[in-house]
Amino acid sequence: MSDPMVWLIFFVLAVFVGIEVISKVSSTLHTPLMSGANAIHGVILVGAIIAAGTATTTPVLVLALIAVVLASINLAGGFVVTDRMLRMFAGRKELRSRGPSTGSGRVEGTGSARKEVES
Repeated sequence: MSDPMVWLIFFVLAVFVGIEVISKVSSTLHTPLMSGANAIHGVILVGAIIAAGTATTTPVLVLALIAVVLASINLAGGFVVTDRMLRMFAGRKELRSRGPSTGSGRVEGTGSARKEVES
């Protein structure tokens, strides 16, 4: 079998294993999982920088620099998503801790659009 075909098989198997692993994670563990994935993204960025530093030809250097840019975007995006998830969970805890005793007691709206009305 040729090298590109072997790499394609590895890629497809990794995709299927990743989907199976992620689908089995409970919703309460997704935030720590995202934080762990951000650490892996950092390692990927370091690898892309090393690849760019050891490039000997122009096409390899261009691909390595593209890898650095994409890995940087991936790392920053992971932190943004994790931050949004943490703020989402913090908002839920804040709504639970506040109750009728701390405000007017009237709540308008339903679901995530609920807000306490000031008198």
